[in-house]
Amino acid sequence: MTPTLKTHRYGPDEPVRLVALHGLTGHGKRWAPLLDEHLPDVPTLTLDLLGHGRSPAPAPWSLEAHADAVAAVLDETQSGPIVVVAHSFGGATALHLAARRPDLVKSLVLLDPAIGLDGDWMRQIAEQMVAYPDYTDRAEAKSDKVAGAWSDVPDHVIEAELDEHLIQLPNGRWGWRMHLPAVVTAWSELARNITLPENIIRVTLLRATRTSPPYVTTGLLDALATKLGDRFELVDVDCDHMVSQSRPTETAAAIRSHLE
Repeated sequence: MTPTLKTHRYGPDEPVRLVALHGLTGHGKRWAPLLDEHLPDVPTLTLDLLGHGRSPAPAPWSLEAHADAVAAVLDETQSGPIVVVAHSFGGATALHLAARRPDLVKSLVLLDPAIGLDGDWMRQIAEQMVAYPDYTDRAEAKSDKVAGAWSDVPDHVIEAELDEHLIQLPNGRWGWRMHLPAVVTAWSELARNITLPENIIRVTLLRATRTSPPYVTTGLLDALATKLGDRFELVDVDCDHMVSQSRPTETAAAIRSHLE
């Protein structure tokens, strides 16, 4: 049985025109600053992926399982294909969704998507997460974000993230509202081969130029360009990995171009 994901609605009470998928360790409400401030007129559905936020975490935690869980939500809520915006691991999930259920995906806006990555790099990240899964307090959690991929995100957005997503754990320490085994497993999924949409759809990819090493591989870019031709567009954005949080204006513009 496909698990039921937690969903969040933004924008006017009208048929949904956009679905948003977050990255690893994230949650559906992470899209709120972008949607409330830059796309308030767009009826949008966001999801907590398997093992994230307030969604359940039954195994397996494969990209196929994530895509199928998203598909189950869309089968219940949508009457036709829809624009999907997706960040990082969400981008890998969106590509699998488009490949497995082409009837559900009208087009894709991918924000620094992560797929086909180096296996040793993914192992190192997973090992680091297992070794250091939590924090002493809120200040340490915030410091970790600022020192990492959130380095260029405005402070009020980071504070909102902490308010929503940081919780006290049973051991008395603090951590993100997520299921650790599911998230650790997902890092391995990002080392898998690239999966492309079954049909020729429009794909816009916003590549963060400050990530080192980059999440967007030349293999992914070449595969999308070869498969989609002039339906594929690459946009470089001067930011670190959290594209929609640090560059919401550019992100909103890319999304609106798909909704026109």
